[in-house]
Amino acid sequence: MSQTLSKSTLQVSGLTLISRLLGFVRDMLIARYFGVDAATDAFFVAFRFPNFLRRLFAEGAFAQAFVPLISEYKTQNNALELHQIINKIAGHLALLLALLTLIGMVVAPLLITLCAAGFDWQSNQHILATWLLQIMLPYGFFITLVAFMGSILNAHTQFSIPAFTPALLNLTMIAATLWLSPYFSKPIIALAVGVLIGGMVQLLFQLPALRNLGLLPQFQLDFHNVIVKRVMKNLLPTLFATSATQINLLMNTFVASFLTTGSVSWLYYADRLLEFPTGILGAALTTVMLPRLAKSHAAQDTEQFSATLDWGLRRVVLLGFPATVGLILLAEPILSVLFQSAEFTAHDVHASSQSLIGYALGLVGFLAIKVLTPAFTTQSTHSIAVRVAWYSLAANLGFISLLVVPFAHGGVALATALAAVVNAGLLLVFLRKNKIYRPTKGWFLFLSQIIFATVVMAATLYYANSVSNWTVIQLVKSIVIGVLTYGAVLWLLLKFRHQP
Repeated sequence: MSQTLSKSTLQVSGLTLISRLLGFVRDMLIARYFGVDAATDAFFVAFRFPNFLRRLFAEGAFAQAFVPLISEYKTQNNALELHQIINKIAGHLALLLALLTLIGMVVAPLLITLCAAGFDWQSNQHILATWLLQIMLPYGFFITLVAFMGSILNAHTQFSIPAFTPALLNLTMIAATLWLSPYFSKPIIALAVGVLIGGMVQLLFQLPALRNLGLLPQFQLDFHNVIVKRVMKNLLPTLFATSATQINLLMNTFVASFLTTGSVSWLYYADRLLEFPTGILGAALTTVMLPRLAKSHAAQDTEQFSATLDWGLRRVVLLGFPATVGLILLAEPILSVLFQSAEFTAHDVHASSQSLIGYALGLVGFLAIKVLTPAFTTQSTHSIAVRVAWYSLAANLGFISLLVVPFAHGGVALATALAAVVNAGLLLVFLRKNKIYRPTKGWFLFLSQIIFATVVMAATLYYANSVSNWTVIQLVKSIVIGVLTYGAVLWLLLKFRHQP
């Protein structure tokens, strides 16, 4: 099992890495072309909504609502029956999305106010954010269907196409920045157009793979179908249970809109850097583990179910601890190398680094949520996961009220990190208490080795981190030193452990 999961995870991680690297190119261009001002704050507020939908649907959360159903239906029914139920779910989903998109475009000014109440009503910034949101809202229609179709592919262990699909959004936004922006009186509008085009391209990209499976959705409506009713009934609680972190990020934008101009952008760039490990590792783990968890649950194989969770948690610790330390110690160098320019100043780099450090402290929590939540959605124990999500939202609000005054936008980021740790901790406690997850032997020794190797890596990076003007080569050198130090220490510990 471990070898198969590791191979699939590497495949998904590699393709996700391509998307994340293109995302960095995209954000570097945005920072250099548009800088940090009221217009970029307006865009990032409006972009929160499609970006929220992208993360919620395209990065594994939406799959948790459908992969277990598709896996179960595929096992118990023939291909024709599976295709029929996919057609009906797609039809109802498309109808619901079309209605929500139209309503959203009408109430867009209110949505902007709810997300960024610090923007004065009908001010130029509020009007611009509203225009941008209205252009980008149809992206939600496309990306949700993309996620649904990606769930079908993932349930058939075809991970490559869904893993690469997000890269197409980055490509369209890069193209919009370079070639479309000069044609608009407000160049930032080109980015919104790029988002809309990106949604269409992503949807078209997945159609050939579904056609090859014989499962290309043909949109049908059947309001009396029991399976469709069950899916639509469970959809909202499943999405809410898996989206607490994303809702917290929306809450951060709301709070940041009341802070110094630029706060929304500083949080955005820090959040984008955090997406690198959470996307490459967290989304990959969710994608690969979900079909196996669904299969184990359908077969009532509790040992396999627990072993899969254990495998995922060990990878979270193995990679999450050093990644946390690396992001904290190299926060300013990374932001400086990637984004600093005449438009994105040294002050912006320092301010964004405060947000990144705050977010990084919750990285293990963010990753653990992605590994643990599928245990609830595959077993249809939505009520527990929903309750924990509410606790996380309350915790985030409480932490923000305590930290925003002394630490400004950095305190907002730290609050979300602490809320993620609370969320992951509560999920783990429930799974252990109900004996759904039973840790395998050797966890104490494994954790001790990880902590020791991480401390040695941190000390090495601290003493090597004495550069005043960072370059790409110097940053890469520091990262390589950290990775090699961590890997070498772990290798020595394992070799010493197995000495006769």
